[in-house]
This record gives sequence, structure tokens and C-alpha cells, in this order.
Amino acid sequence: MQMVDQAKLEAFLGKAVSDMGGACGALLAFVGDRLGLYRAMAGSGPMTAEELAQKTGTNARMIREWLASQAAGGYVNYDPASARFSLSEEQALALAQEGGPAFMQGGFQVMVSLFKDEQKIIDAVRTGKGLSWADHDRCLFEGTERFFRPGYNANLTARWIPALDGVEAKLKRGAKVADVGCGHGASTILMAKTYPNSRFFGFDYHAPSIEWATRQAEKEGVSDRVRFQVAKSTDFPGTDYDMVAFFDCLHDMGDPAGAAAYVRKTLKNDGTWLIVEPLAGDKLEDNLNPLGRLFYSASATICVPASLAHNGAALGAQAGEAKLRQVVTAGGFTRFRRATQSPTNMVLEARP
Repeated sequence: MQMVDQAKLEAFLGKAVSDMGGACGALLAFVGDRLGLYRAMAGSGPMTAEELAQKTGTNARMIREWLASQAAGGYVNYDPASARFSLSEEQALALAQEGGPAFMQGGFQVMVSLFKDEQKIIDAVRTGKGLSWADHDRCLFEGTERFFRPGYNANLTARWIPALDGVEAKLKRGAKVADVGCGHGASTILMAKTYPNSRFFGFDYHAPSIEWATRQAEKEGVSDRVRFQVAKSTDFPGTDYDMVAFFDCLHDMGDPAGAAAYVRKTLKNDGTWLIVEPLAGDKLEDNLNPLGRLFYSASATICVPASLAHNGAALGAQAGEAKLRQVVTAGGFTRFRRATQSPTNMVLEARP
């Protein structure tokens, strides 16, 4: 019988305990977001639990325990001398500034949605029949938009589109753009606000998301140049697009190769297919790191089941550039390159 290394066992148990605390912490971060606790602390200086409870209309005893958990996890700071808690500028940027470049609350909301869907996920893993995006708890749809929107705000029009060959100049003059798998339309609306001379068409097969996106376009004042419509990646209407964009969705699709071929048909001969995908290496061992852990976990609970629900290729969120290149070139594209990347995404450019 092999002897157990006690030090290794204790180290692993410590990791497991840390993960349990993180799982509970994700829920409590979501609670803090929903109740406005972080927003109330941001810029307010040190506060007691009673002061925060009074400011937010919550229960002081519960807030004291919530704050203790946050301090233990490093999400707020605690001063034993004054028995007060505070939020640093960095913590506030990540936890309280909606839409800011480091805002993380959407990710916590996604985590909460997955626990709501725990039996569906268990069934998907057991049977391989998949779990369609539309069959998840609605909390996932809002959380996904809130999670990706800060990255789009920071990178899409400032770095990603300028990295494409000649695309930004077209958008400034006036171009026709399809945003496929647009979800709540955050990427579509951002492009429309930045390039007012262009026309944007957002497509998603999930009708409630299209309804949300349409309302948001009206709120943002861009409904004159944005139209949202329910459609799939292999049948969305329109031709002669100057650019077709897929943001963090190609790997989820049931028929990514079919989508690639369809995009080729809808593009102008000098058009561009912009594909933004999670950053990943081509080998499993390249992705065994904290970011890879997050993306593989999301892939196991959301992305692969979504594709399998439509008898799909199940590329997964860590498909890697080489596999994506195969999909794109099989669809009839002859030019493919990584235009740029961010800490979490790779930006791929395909041309006919």
C-alpha cells in the first residue's frame, strides 16, 4: 500500500478549503452587488457594520457577518483598532463600478446561475445530451453580459477593431456590420455608439436576449442605426456585410463549420470576419493555470453542453487557435491570423 505524503495531503486539503470559501464568497459577492453594499462603501471611508446597515437598509447583524467574510477573503479591509471596514480604490473598481474596465460582478452572477442549474448540469454530464443556452436560469444571460461588457468597453473599439486590416476606416466612413450571437447586444451597441456612420445588425437565436438588446438600444439612443433580430448563425439575414463579428460564441455553436461557411456567403469579397475567443493554448497542458481553470469550468457547465444540445462539435471554450483555424478555413476563408490579444481573449481576423 502506497504511503500518503502528509504534507501533500494537508496542502491539498488547504486548497479544497480555500475553494469552498471561494464558492461561498462568490454567492456573498453577488449578495453584496444585489443589495448595493459595495456601492455604499465605495468612496465612503471606514464604516462600522451598523453604519453600512443603516445606509443600505439592511440588518446590522447580518451585515457584520457579511463584512467579516469579505475581510477574510480580502474583498474589504478591516481595521481592528476602530472596528471599521473599508473598500480600497482597487476593490471598488472591481466590485462597485458597473461597466468599468475591471468590474467583476457579472462573473459572480454567472457562478450563482450555475448553482441554480445544478441538476440540469448533472444530467448533461451524465447523459451527454447537452444543455441549451436557452434552458439555463435567466440569471446567466444578464451575468454574461455584465461579465463581458467591461472587456468590450476597454478593448473593442480602442484596440481590437484598430488591429484589423482596414476595418476601422470602413466603419468610420459607413459600413454594414453583423454581430452574430450578440446576446444582450453590449458589443453591438458599443460599436454603434463609436461608429455612427455605420449600420449594425445584431442576431441571436435566444428571443429574450434580442428583446433585451432592442430595449437597451433605445435607452442608449442608437436604435436609428441598430436592428436586433432572432436568427441563428447559419441563417441570419442579409448579404454584402463589410464585417461579421462573433464575440465569445463560435466555440458554443452546434455547427461552427456551417457558421463559417455561412459567414463567407454573407461577406463582401473584401469583408472581414472578426472572431473573439477566450485566450487558450492549443494543448491542454498550456491551459493548466487559473485562467484556464475558469474557462474550462465555464466550458464544462455552459459551452460544451450548449453545443451538444444541438448535436454539435463541442469545441469548448479552450479550443485553441489551431482548431479554430481549421474551422474557419474549412468554411472557405483563405486568410487567417491573430490580430491581437488581451489578457483573457484572442482576436482573430479571417478574410475570404
